[in-house]
Amino acid sequence: MAVANFPSEQAVLNEVARQDRNRRAIRIWLACVLLALFGLVLVGGATRLTQSGLSITQWQPIHGVIPPLSAEAWQEEFDLYKRIPQFQQLNKDMTVDEFKGIFWWEWAHRLLARAMGVIFGIPLLFFVLTGRVERKLWLPLAGIFVLGGLQGAIGWWMVSSGLEARTDVSQYRLATHLVTACLIFAACMWFMRALSPHSNDPAPTRYSAKLAGLIAFMALFQIYLGALVAGLDAGLSYNTWPLMDGAVVPGGLFAQSPFWINFFENPKMVQYVHRLGAYALFTVVLINMIVSLRNAAQTTHARRSVVLFVLVLIQAILGISTLLMQVPLHLALTHQAGALVVFGFAVANWRGFYGEYPRQTVIDVRD
Repeated sequence: MAVANFPSEQAVLNEVARQDRNRRAIRIWLACVLLALFGLVLVGGATRLTQSGLSITQWQPIHGVIPPLSAEAWQEEFDLYKRIPQFQQLNKDMTVDEFKGIFWWEWAHRLLARAMGVIFGIPLLFFVLTGRVERKLWLPLAGIFVLGGLQGAIGWWMVSSGLEARTDVSQYRLATHLVTACLIFAACMWFMRALSPHSNDPAPTRYSAKLAGLIAFMALFQIYLGALVAGLDAGLSYNTWPLMDGAVVPGGLFAQSPFWINFFENPKMVQYVHRLGAYALFTVVLINMIVSLRNAAQTTHARRSVVLFVLVLIQAILGISTLLMQVPLHLALTHQAGALVVFGFAVANWRGFYGEYPRQTVIDVRD
């Protein structure tokens, strides 16, 4: 009769230790990816706020890495910019030197986007080829890489909307581009958190995980609304708070027809809905904190609820300040950064209710 050759206790411990080391390495890598994504989103925000996003009128994924290196090359790039409506209608007095100021923002944004493929792709390939990534993670991580490639195409699709008939990009495409970036950010955060050690503290209520998911979704929806606000330059008007245009519910919210188009193309309605979304998110996060502290004050879940509330409170203050000061660059970028921090923490908090990612079964380990 054959005797099963089970692994020894020491062999199992060694395998668990190896998986711990691999998971730690993957977490560090994903943390670096998150940091790079954070920088990419901020540079993208600066590109939008400085009206620089249409300064490069061609999509050259490879050749575009090299910026103009001579006066002739700069003039050639500037001549291409002169062909689009933004120059002809808004910047017809711009000089080559002034053009360089907007060009470098867009070039830096595209360079960082290209670098993301290297920062994500090469380590992933190394981890897979050396057996450091568990098989169950191959497909999800590869999916994030593919989504990153799609994001590049979405970026050009967004830019192309402002090259023929508009002086800026479509707010719909801008929102799609930003939300896709946030989904990539969320996926990296989700798996980094999943591979981290988790506490055994019970959830404050049986609905806590669902509530955490709702908060993450609401934070993402607020980012989407913020993109519409940015795309319509809606933050440059109605710069009062808490009243808007002198009222709690301002007039003119349904000035356009059909009525639903106001939620996407009426700057007053878009800003108003963004305000309402902020109030709703603040309320839900406050309720979540109160319930968590009341039911499980000493747990890590309760502590995270407090941190999340503080982050949302700071973000609300930043948003109000940005509005009242008519969207100065430094405050607007800080507000955008705060949105990504809130969303990232909300995703990590949500994942924290589901425990550590199941370990790969210890097999083929022998004495």
